Amino acid sequence: EVKALPMGNGTVQDAVTDRSGITGEKMELDGYMTVEGASTVVYNHMNRNGLCTIVAFNKAVEEGLAKQIAMQIAAMNPIAVDEAGVPADVLEKEKEIAADKARQEGKPENMIEKIAMGRIGKFYKEVCLLKQEYIQDGKMTVAEYLKSVDKDLTVTAFKRFTLRAE
Repeated sequence: EVKALPMGNGTVQDAVTDRSGITGEKMELDGYMTVEGASTVVYNHMNRNGLCTIVAFNKAVEEGLAKQIAMQIAAMNPIAVDEAGVPADVLEKEKEIAADKARQEGKPENMIEKIAMGRIGKFYKEVCLLKQEYIQDGKMTVAEYLKSVDKDLTVTAFKRFTLRAE
């Protein structure tokens, strides 16, 4: 079932119908993504619709800054805004991998948990948007960059979509 949602000068159903008319193929919408926030921005990498991100902020934000964060998401592929957003099953799997690796390195059993937690800290820096190194300035994290602009500014949600297999 396709629900018509207001979008620009028509509905999503209108856009699907229009595209079907252009291509001559029957088309259906098989999904969509949304985020909500005080301010949002969309980034379409090279305007080819192959890699797109949408980001929500907790307050109004200048478009150039918002686009930089959207490009960060496109480039660095985080899985969550912060630690709290990392799915429990993903975190558990990473802890197991880190503990197994420490055991294979011959680390003493009483140190395994501490070593694993250190590796989880590194994992968070890779997969949590706010903890990632900011690609425009490697001396700060994304969170530090946002705070340098406005001490209360943060990302509340994001989605990343690609047509490529990753």
